Amino acid sequence: MPLANLPPLVTVFGGSGFVGRHVVRTLAKRGYRIRVAVRRPDLAGFLQPLGNVGQISFAQANLRYKDSIVRAVEDADHVVNCVGLLFENGRNTFDAVQEFGARAVAEAAKSAGATLTHISAIGADADSSIGYARTKGRAEAAIRSILPDAIVLRPSIVFGPEDDFFNKFAGMARTLPFLPLIGGGKTKFQPVYVEDVAEAVARSVDGQLKPGATYELGGQDVLTFRQCLEAVLEATYRERPMVNLPFGIASLMGSVASLIPLIKPPFTSDQIALLKNDNVVSAEAEKAGLTLEGMGITPVRITSVLSSYLVSYRPHGQFSNAGKAA
Repeated sequence: MPLANLPPLVTVFGGSGFVGRHVVRTLAKRGYRIRVAVRRPDLAGFLQPLGNVGQISFAQANLRYKDSIVRAVEDADHVVNCVGLLFENGRNTFDAVQEFGARAVAEAAKSAGATLTHISAIGADADSSIGYARTKGRAEAAIRSILPDAIVLRPSIVFGPEDDFFNKFAGMARTLPFLPLIGGGKTKFQPVYVEDVAEAVARSVDGQLKPGATYELGGQDVLTFRQCLEAVLEATYRERPMVNLPFGIASLMGSVASLIPLIKPPFTSDQIALLKNDNVVSAEAEKAGLTLEGMGITPVRITSVLSSYLVSYRPHGQFSNAGKAA
């Protein structure tokens, strides 16, 4: 095939992560050439069967190092940044990855003449006292100053087979005699399916979304934290009491857990602080049509897929409550 007739090349930073792998698959179905930019390409080979032979390639890139970012973006037509941190670990800090890294990606995309889609988060706020939200907000501001036409996607909590929220609490329900109801469980979420987020990214690459816009992505249902835990228990066929855990005590526990080396903390003080604010699509975004529905995407309901990937947490797996059918 002559070079002029090759499909557009999309560089996906964080393409082997939870959201990234679904983005790669959705883009591959559309026929794009995809360059997956990750720290460990040797661990990302599982992505290759998602596309045709030669369609998906890999580049070693670390968002802390500009040179690696520039190499990964070279000759790309579009860039997608899926990289984000749930907690800091060593040199992978919020400042280094979510702010410096996002800025470097935007600069590299501009130099390459590529368009950009950046995945941020609802609650991003450059003036926040919370490191996660502050660096997400500063990243958005930096991107806007470098590439005004970049598209920013702000999802609520993302659910799907590899998520780090519902899987986490399903694991707790399997091993603990109770579930922690942090802050009384009143915080509101609007869980969005990972495939819907990937479709939104793909439409931005297709050029179907408004240049320079910030979209907020939420699912059909708004659930409190308590209702999310109840959904986990229902999906896993388990009964567990919920014990109220005040924000202060939970934050202290998160701080202590974060100090233990080589162990992933169940939650951090930053994550507890984020739970003090609702995580739902704003009325402004809904009015402006900057939502999934505004893109023409009908969000998948959480109840239609949660049980399908939490089945392994049931007392007897897929055979729980099977009765004679087993």
